[in-house]
Amino acid sequence: MAVTSTGLGADLPPRDRGPNTTTPAAGPAAAESAFDSGLLERGFSGNANLTRWMGWRLRLLVGAALLGCMGLFFLARWLSDPPHIDASWRANSQGRLELASTSDPALKPHLGHALIGIVGGDVSVAVADMLTLQRSSRWLISDTDRERHRAMHEQISNALSRQGVKLFFSDGDMVELQLQRRGFAGLGGMFWLLSALGLVLYLVAMVVLLARPTGLNLLYAVMALCQTGNLVFIAVESTLELALPMPFPRLDMPLRMAFDLVTAAAMINAICRHPRRLPGAGWIALLAWFYVLVLIGLMVQGILPDTWWWAQGSESVMGVLMMVLLTWSYRIEPHPFAIVLRRFSVVAVSTWILLTISLAAAAQAPGVQNNIAAIGSMIWYVFLASLLLLVPFLSKSQQIMREFSLLAAISTVATSLDLLFVAVFSFGQFASLTLSLFLSLGVYAGARQWILNQLLGNSMLTTERMFEKLYRIAREVELHPERTPALLSQLLRELFEPIEVMLVDKRSNITRIVADGSAMILPVPQLSQPAEDDGLQASSGSIVLRFAHRGRRLFTSEDARLADRIVEQLRRAVAFDKAVEQGRSEERARLAQDLHDDIGARLLTLMYKAHSPEMEEYVRHTLQDLKTLTRGLAAPNHRLSHAAAEWKADLTQRLTAAHIELGWTFHFDEDILLTVVQWSALTRVLRELVSNIIAHAQARRVDIDFSLEGDRLDLSVVDDGIGRNPRAWSHGLGLGGVRKRVKQLGGEVEWRELSRGIGCRVIIRGLSTRR
Repeated sequence: MAVTSTGLGADLPPRDRGPNTTTPAAGPAAAESAFDSGLLERGFSGNANLTRWMGWRLRLLVGAALLGCMGLFFLARWLSDPPHIDASWRANSQGRLELASTSDPALKPHLGHALIGIVGGDVSVAVADMLTLQRSSRWLISDTDRERHRAMHEQISNALSRQGVKLFFSDGDMVELQLQRRGFAGLGGMFWLLSALGLVLYLVAMVVLLARPTGLNLLYAVMALCQTGNLVFIAVESTLELALPMPFPRLDMPLRMAFDLVTAAAMINAICRHPRRLPGAGWIALLAWFYVLVLIGLMVQGILPDTWWWAQGSESVMGVLMMVLLTWSYRIEPHPFAIVLRRFSVVAVSTWILLTISLAAAAQAPGVQNNIAAIGSMIWYVFLASLLLLVPFLSKSQQIMREFSLLAAISTVATSLDLLFVAVFSFGQFASLTLSLFLSLGVYAGARQWILNQLLGNSMLTTERMFEKLYRIAREVELHPERTPALLSQLLRELFEPIEVMLVDKRSNITRIVADGSAMILPVPQLSQPAEDDGLQASSGSIVLRFAHRGRRLFTSEDARLADRIVEQLRRAVAFDKAVEQGRSEERARLAQDLHDDIGARLLTLMYKAHSPEMEEYVRHTLQDLKTLTRGLAAPNHRLSHAAAEWKADLTQRLTAAHIELGWTFHFDEDILLTVVQWSALTRVLRELVSNIIAHAQARRVDIDFSLEGDRLDLSVVDDGIGRNPRAWSHGLGLGGVRKRVKQLGGEVEWRELSRGIGCRVIIRGLSTRR
């Protein structure tokens, strides 16, 4: 039930794949977007291409906006025209209507006195109690009180419609007043705030409906318009002085109960269809609508006893049914929209039930009941209207969701406690408000993080792991650009924890949120290319993530920006790694050239000036080692088989000179390319191990077993010398260098004592991922 992107969002694959899968897919999908507003999305995304709106829907939208504004203007003018008494009233300890404040000099002497009657023209009204201060008959429990409330307000309204009225007070005095127009300023700030909220809700409903006239968007418009009507009634009631203007006293009860019941039925209908269509959805929705219409018909005809209890109970049961349906929907398919709506439903329904219980408990205290009805009901309706306003934007901002969720949770707790203290424990208004605020702030301070986690979910990927994976993926993408989609999908899976990760052939130009926030589409970039060359050929498809945080939260616009930043950081890491590798290659080439030109020339001269054949042969082999080293430094990578041949030749020459026999075993399932770092590290590890054997072991034979299976490298060097107890060895530059180089490759090394000699084993797992 959120704003949904068009375009690629309509081509999502079907929802029948297993959890946490990465699947290449393409083709249309049957996913249906509810409460979709393409116009809102284009307005917030900055897309100025609205030419398709230059038609009947745009004209209807403009007409609806003008109609709403004109309706608000005429309502305000109608309320400001009738004459009114410039005074405020309150209930005294005897339950009588008492003058609380006034700016009229004729009324000031009667401050604190009870009003007992009003005469206007030929209409006389006896004000027996404080029932006239009850703003709405919607929240009167007794049918008798409701009828008496309606009759009293109609009579007082007729009496005050005259220019001159007479007020009779309990002290025996009578005051004759000439009433003046209220004017726009006399309507009060609450009227304008509630009216503005109702107008905004009405306009959003029209935008959502006209942007995509679907059944689900129509249901959203019905809910929003019903709550707009409630807000208008509350705004009118906020202008109450002594009576509601005609014909509001007669319309208040049936219309407002109808608004609430129709909203509940529309919600059940929408939940049956979205986020997925439930089995038997049509029958459930039909039953809800039939029940509501029958109940409204009975209320309008006045043949339903205990009407208030029927309305409150029916809406409470329907609210519980909504939570059951959302739980059922989530179990069938873990769509995050279902669980987000269920969380808000729990808050709304709990507040509604608590409001009902509080009013019933305060039935014997009319003053308390009046306060609960006036304050509690207004807070609940404002909360529901705000929730409806938030629904089309749930996938727009996680910050908005966070702040609204915290505000809703804390304000609900504060209101609920306030109503409970007043209705049940009979606390005073000030004491109740102070205690409820104190407890609510304590709950907020202690449970803030838990509330955020429960309402929104959180990512489990830490910053340290994120940087580590970014670096590893950048290295892998540099070597295997074709693996970019799979590697990026793996990183996004760990970051957002989606249930499904799919690759589709269709390309998206930008990262965006679709399907009411349940999915995010990310174009697959060509990370091996510079950002300025990332044009139409920079992506071979798109990555689709569905159901974030294991289906417990929606994707938001912040997630889309985070995904874009990750891609940009990957691109920078690849570019940086290339630049570093290029610098290393250039430096190695320079060093190789210097060694070849300087040291090589000197060794060649020394070989020809050697005093003995043994010295000449030694220098010759040293010169050969130097050539091998310079050639290795100059080459960007080394074929494994070629490197193994060089290692065997070098070790054979050194061991033969030391009169040690070499046993060499080498096998692999893939002749991979070693980077200079890997080649250099393995070369030095082998040389150092053999050097230690020559220097210390007094061995006659050395067996070297080198194997590469898949991505695992195993190297075993075993001698038959006199070495014992390797754990007691002192690890200096030699053995310490072996450990350091093996660790640099991401492996581990171990020396162990054999029945004769020492065995050293080097294991490197994931060799290709550390290139």
